[in-house]
Amino acid sequence: GSAKEAEIALEEGADGIGLFRTEFLFMGASDTGEEAQFNEYRTVLELMKDKPVVIRTLDAGGDKIINDKNLPSAGEKNPLLGRRAIRLCLAETELFKTQLRALLRSSVYGNLKIMLPLLTDISELHRTQKLIEEVKAELSASAVPFNKDVPLGLMIETPAAALTADTLANEAAFFSIGSNDLTQYTLCVDRENELVAPLFDELHPAVRRLIVSTVRAAHERGIPVSVCGEMAANGANMLLLMSMGIKSFSVSPKKISDLKEVLSRFTLGQIESLKEWADSPEEGRLIKEKLQSFF
Repeated sequence: GSAKEAEIALEEGADGIGLFRTEFLFMGASDTGEEAQFNEYRTVLELMKDKPVVIRTLDAGGDKIINDKNLPSAGEKNPLLGRRAIRLCLAETELFKTQLRALLRSSVYGNLKIMLPLLTDISELHRTQKLIEEVKAELSASAVPFNKDVPLGLMIETPAAALTADTLANEAAFFSIGSNDLTQYTLCVDRENELVAPLFDELHPAVRRLIVSTVRAAHERGIPVSVCGEMAANGANMLLLMSMGIKSFSVSPKKISDLKEVLSRFTLGQIESLKEWADSPEEGRLIKEKLQSFF
């Protein structure tokens, strides 16, 4: 969420930044203009040097409220299903283009990858690609340097994206599975609502099957796929995800050393033996018990 947190990640042994959440730059900040964003992105990229830095475009809305006079509140009754993330950015194109300009300008200072949140339709990717081309043309006209080949990837965090992952993989440079929202939207469970919290189950067979199909689509088209979210931060769950063919994980910095220590205990063969549980129809509770026993 900030350059300071990137320093902590580096100290903890991160092999890169799997998810830089730009909404935190907007929440409570007095200046969210192009220069302020550019300076923050540049600092993170220079800090990480040649390590990959995946920066997610503004994922505001829902439970992430940003104070911007140019973004009037819509007063939505169900904001989690409303104008948030990529929908908000595509509705507010000047705000979006400002961020894209800052990102592309910063791309010459490190190994930048751009990621789009909460896609449900490939048209959202096409519209973003068009805006990026517009920004590139503007930067070129002003002789502003930028990397012309910054990879553009997608978060797979809705059932719609997971079920059409084969189509999306034809144009995306990479996938990152957002396990928190994927679980929330698949099970229709508000993860912030204590009344239904027991129903939030990342190991539910529906969630596991969507992850398996997403990984298969990514591998068939030769693009990398990672997982970010709380699911990856649990050692036993991480091993199950690895058995599905996922080898890249984004977790909070303080979890890195613990998870690397977990990996040191198991051979790849042992981990791959969990594959039969990946898309098993068994309920999540039973899979969790099996994983804990294995662990």
